[in-house]
Amino acid sequence: MIKIKRFNTRIAVLLLMQFALLHLNISAQEGLTLLGNRFFTFSTVVRVNQIETSRDAFHGTDESSIHTPEGARKFRETIENAWPGARITWSFSWLALKDQRPNYVDLKKLVVSYHEKFGDEITFLPGGYFSNMYNTREQINRDLHEGLQMVSAMVGGGYRPKSIIAGFLAAENLQYLSEKEGIHVCQGNIWSQYAVDNGDGEGSISYPYYPSREHFCKPAQGKEDMIDCVNLDGWTVDFLNARYSAPRFINGIRCGSRQGVGPIETILRQGTEIGTKEMLSTTAAHFDTGFALNKFAWVTCIWEMSLVDAYKIYGYNGRNGLDGLEIWLKETRRRWPDAKFITQGEYGMLWRTHYKNNDSINYQFVQRGSGICGSEAELEIKWFMNKDFRMATLRNWQTNAPEKLIDFTRYDLKAQEPSDPAPGKTIRNWSLFNRLNQKGIRPQDKPVGIEELKTEEQQIIKGRYPRLFSVDSRTFRTNGEKEHASKSIKSIDQNK
Repeated sequence: MIKIKRFNTRIAVLLLMQFALLHLNISAQEGLTLLGNRFFTFSTVVRVNQIETSRDAFHGTDESSIHTPEGARKFRETIENAWPGARITWSFSWLALKDQRPNYVDLKKLVVSYHEKFGDEITFLPGGYFSNMYNTREQINRDLHEGLQMVSAMVGGGYRPKSIIAGFLAAENLQYLSEKEGIHVCQGNIWSQYAVDNGDGEGSISYPYYPSREHFCKPAQGKEDMIDCVNLDGWTVDFLNARYSAPRFINGIRCGSRQGVGPIETILRQGTEIGTKEMLSTTAAHFDTGFALNKFAWVTCIWEMSLVDAYKIYGYNGRNGLDGLEIWLKETRRRWPDAKFITQGEYGMLWRTHYKNNDSINYQFVQRGSGICGSEAELEIKWFMNKDFRMATLRNWQTNAPEKLIDFTRYDLKAQEPSDPAPGKTIRNWSLFNRLNQKGIRPQDKPVGIEELKTEEQQIIKGRYPRLFSVDSRTFRTNGEKEHASKSIKSIDQNK
């Protein structure tokens, strides 16, 4: 009996030490600042069906057989082995939270243990990424309230997540999250999402912003317009591929607009070697060039847990992507050892601490194609994103061709989201299009020279970036780009 007591005491001490180390690590992270850091956020989704449209309605494949504790353990151990100390975000659908089958009960217990062991975030996913397509805003608010209650009950100890995952979420629901639920971070837009998967929400900026009450894709223009819920993208994509309005087949491979760091479009379709090359090229566009231009950088990915064993249902050439995930994480950590791997909620709150409104956001990016699956190696794209507008230019850098505008989305113009869907109906397109859009799907979406814009439009751009109207307008320079150009291009070339 004495030996048993001593053993139990030792176990208790070890557990307390582990708990203390975890919280020391988190406390150290609390001293983080946004500027001067590279951030990596990684989330996953636990669901029952491929497409869950509401509490009790779903479409597509039943994925319950591939959501197991064994799969979750393999997934989480891969991340920890590749990046010790990483903290990820787990999101559960309504049906997954309600499911009482043994595999789901054990899976949820395991994920709670990861919260206790690693500091992982656990949160709720309303619908199947596109809840507003199928449900009224009022219903979604009820789902958010009760779904978050179920998460808190599952974790215990008064737990409350800092964020939720939603795919895209209407402005009214973002406002509800902030004002009624006290949650100020939401993965609530999917940058460049159009004509892929089950919903469209193209037109936002790709880094965080406070959304407008008019439209979730629109950055708030002032205090009266601002929703205090930081709106985050879900997947970092290759800016060259993001221009596509529809997939292209190259050498028999489906090359689409979502290619970047997501697993389906990279390692599952193209194999580990080519897939990880594209993932690292996209990562470098932010952690090298983007960091130099913006003074901080962010790469993010949602990797559905079903993908661990999804090849048993969907094929995926027998691939589960975990070998590619491990390579990507290890190589990212090797190249950028100071990068911070934290939860989505932590990152969003760091951004919220630094930015009190959208007035000073000024994101700029430069990316040359990787040469992989439609990311054309000869092309260079530049993005300018701020409260007033987003703008992109494209050129053939190998021939030094003049740059053309391919996107000019104005946020000073009135925007409006679709109404709630009627019972039994869906509303697919929630995009924000106006002057010129990168997808090129409308007659007006033709590349133009900056001098071809109306005088009023030129003045709007000049107010933000007067240097773009220099004598030599063949190549637009971003802020600080001259200073970092040689370093950035060298980095781009190394990551091909």
